Amino acid sequence: MMKIYKSFFIALSFLGLNACNYLDVVPDNVATVDYAFRMRSQAEKYLFTCYSYLPEYGNWGSNPGLLTGDEIWLFYPYQTAPDVSRPPEVWEVARGNQTMLNPYLDYWDGGNGGKSMFQAIRDCNTFLENIHLVPDMDEPEKKRWIAEVKFLKAYYHWFLFRMYGPIPIVDANFPISSTPEQVQVYREPADSVVNYIVRLLDTAAMDLPPLILDQVSEMGRITSTIAKAVKAKVLITAASPLFNGNADYANFVDNRGIHLVNTTFDPSKWERAAAACKEAIDLLHENGAKLYRFNPAVNTYDLGPEMQTQMDIRNAVTEKWNSEIVWGSNNSMVGSLQRYSQAIIDPSSNLSSLTQRPKKEYAPSMKIAEMFYTENGLPIDADPTWDYERRYELDTATADDKYYIKQNYVTAKLHFDREPRFYADLGFDGGIWYGQGNFDQEEAWHVEGKLGQISGRSRSDEHSVTGYFTKKLVHFLNVLQTSGSYTVQTYPFPVIRLADLYLYYAEALNEAGRTTEAFEWINRVRERAGIPGVEESWSMSTTPGKIHSIEGFREIIQQERLIEMALEGTRYWDLLRWKKAESVINQPVRGWDVGQSETLLYYQPVVLFNQTFKKKNYLWPIQENSLIKNSNLVQNPGW
Repeated sequence: MMKIYKSFFIALSFLGLNACNYLDVVPDNVATVDYAFRMRSQAEKYLFTCYSYLPEYGNWGSNPGLLTGDEIWLFYPYQTAPDVSRPPEVWEVARGNQTMLNPYLDYWDGGNGGKSMFQAIRDCNTFLENIHLVPDMDEPEKKRWIAEVKFLKAYYHWFLFRMYGPIPIVDANFPISSTPEQVQVYREPADSVVNYIVRLLDTAAMDLPPLILDQVSEMGRITSTIAKAVKAKVLITAASPLFNGNADYANFVDNRGIHLVNTTFDPSKWERAAAACKEAIDLLHENGAKLYRFNPAVNTYDLGPEMQTQMDIRNAVTEKWNSEIVWGSNNSMVGSLQRYSQAIIDPSSNLSSLTQRPKKEYAPSMKIAEMFYTENGLPIDADPTWDYERRYELDTATADDKYYIKQNYVTAKLHFDREPRFYADLGFDGGIWYGQGNFDQEEAWHVEGKLGQISGRSRSDEHSVTGYFTKKLVHFLNVLQTSGSYTVQTYPFPVIRLADLYLYYAEALNEAGRTTEAFEWINRVRERAGIPGVEESWSMSTTPGKIHSIEGFREIIQQERLIEMALEGTRYWDLLRWKKAESVINQPVRGWDVGQSETLLYYQPVVLFNQTFKKKNYLWPIQENSLIKNSNLVQNPGW
């Protein structure tokens, strides 16, 4: 991938690309563009320029799914000392401070952490219009490059659609001779945008390889399996309540009188989504994809079944190019995000290094901790064997808990008898943290999170404000040196995993009235997670009949998805497409009282922030200046 980065920066320098938007009439540097397609080597640089607009998924200041919802909370107010690591300003979206004057994460025009997706589409069009001019390429390679750029063009439309809803379709760049009136484009109806994206993805997939064979220089480039997986995501979103029969958008109309979102529910959209999921899964299975299991080439780790399951879960995300990764985004390797997620767990570490030490700020909220199941695979309020009412009281870990909680450590009952994903994904006071230079599961590191303890609050900025830590995103081979330096094993951010598609498929099958068929796909995910299948678990629940209705199983699938995909940037988008953000995000953000050193005082839930989510927040605002430039554009409802 270093080859891609080098080519991208060279391309930028000779193309002289400037920030502009899709309304520009005259292409930049016409003579230079002609030069770019005289030889294969130059055209390849333009190809990688088209790739360069892919969002930096591993960057918490650029990925809209990481900090804009209710999953992670950070310290506030911001500090101004020179050695303080401030949270990205995009977190202001979660705090209810998004604006249309200068939007955070502006992927429409570009700015405030966002790249202009319309500029990206424009460059893709330029590539497609000129690639036929390159003389020193064979046709199979040229067809592959064209397919890659068609995918990217579709993906950039999709990325905009997911954020803004109905968008202009930019199928070709405007010629130089275009009049001002001709470039005053309209937003197209949501269904038209979706159909356009799907057609492009299907066309691209025909000429893409299913696998990357040259893994040294080409990993991260687009395959047909990626194209089919993205198609499934697009159609799942289009079938979901936000865009399928949403009566809230009855007055979402442009100046032509065209309704931009169909307010009539169409059940066939779920059948179409189910077919797309099955198509993607079948292609992935044919090419060797499977749910990940931890099986290192050199077996130096003596793991029991408890820790083995936790490593199955953790490494499904952090092990490069494992069997479950459908699309890893290595234009943004996960590095610094691990530093912000890592709890300090080695008491011998010298923490004087200001730049290299773990920051321990990326803190899951208590809402996330309570979301995970019990060890029986049930929600904590639906398991009659689990003491939900006393969950904030204290208990002492025994030898039976030692692979999850430090033996003899006193912690909240909330942390006992939970499913393996709880322990694999979250660090908490008393919780075991395997790895980080210590691979003896009998003497593994553990978190000590109270004031004055090694993992606890030691300064006003670098601490978990909730008492929880994001273990899931931390590679187990990272090491905190005694010098205070933190050695990080970077990995491509997992944009799509196979488990992601299994749960999409289960959801689509259920919504299409095929609930029993959905059991298989949710159970595949649960088996890897170390919990019973849904039939077995729910037979023990307080509502055993819930599994047999579409409405009941919908809730089960949604919670399963929120758990499996937790902390990977998908929760925010799922809550939006389900139209559940108004009820879920409009709840207080809570954590433990991390300013306390005494156990009893520490384990008091405190409200950190009263979050608000308004109906207008389902779609992001278009910058006001864009509406002034083009009177044919209409703003999203409520802004």
